Amino acid sequence: MKRIALFLVFLAVIGSYPAVNASVEKEIICASTTSTENSGLFGYILPVFEKKTGIKVKVVARGTGAAIEMGKRGDADVVFVHAKEQELKAVEEGYFVDRHDVMYNDFVIIGPLGDPAKIKGIKSASEAFRKIAEGGYIFVSRGDNSGTNVKELAIWKKIGIDPKGQKWYLEVGQGMEKTQRIANEKRAHTLTDRGTWLATKDKDKLEMIIVLEGDPILFNQYGVMPVNPQKHAHVKYKESMEFVNWLISKEGQQAIASFKDKNGNQLFIPNAK
Repeated sequence: MKRIALFLVFLAVIGSYPAVNASVEKEIICASTTSTENSGLFGYILPVFEKKTGIKVKVVARGTGAAIEMGKRGDADVVFVHAKEQELKAVEEGYFVDRHDVMYNDFVIIGPLGDPAKIKGIKSASEAFRKIAEGGYIFVSRGDNSGTNVKELAIWKKIGIDPKGQKWYLEVGQGMEKTQRIANEKRAHTLTDRGTWLATKDKDKLEMIIVLEGDPILFNQYGVMPVNPQKHAHVKYKESMEFVNWLISKEGQQAIASFKDKNGNQLFIPNAK
């Protein structure tokens, strides 16, 4: 009787493996940005996708550079980031396939209440950065090779200023929300994406304001791209493409468009072609 009981237990355990494996097969890893995570976008749209397809999306939030590297190593199935030049280069190198534009918002420069650097009224992000540098006002940089950091460094390069090592320039190696908090604590300036700013400024009780917005250079495009299965055979390309196709479908685009903050502000504008 004891042997029969043990055998039945053994069969039950063996019989449970296919179910476990099936559930694992229905999960993909999406390497994405802290801005999409901090804003609450994924918490809003992923339950809709998961209910429709049965595919669970596990989000790993990193700076864009780190997210792309995850995909290159095969540590993610799909990447959803915002540094289009880097993305297109990685596709050209063969690490990713089937890249699509998904949505956009913009970057804004935020600073202390009272605008001590007197940036408000300036229309050029380059001019605002120059004023910050020349006045020695503290600027907090993410310093993490994220899409935001890439944009920020491009602006410094455009005006011929290398901020690294300057006493007024602080690189923190943090995500967007934490970078905003540090800037707030230090009464400093930083570059942030509008989605994270709107979603977190009240929650984090930031005593800051937008001092510059609207410069075309601050356009912020997001794209999605599955890892190339020819580079990494283990990645779940089929499921990743289901996710990509949903994001760029009418249903996915409407889900993104309907995501708003508590004040009714739309945080991302869908623009899949």
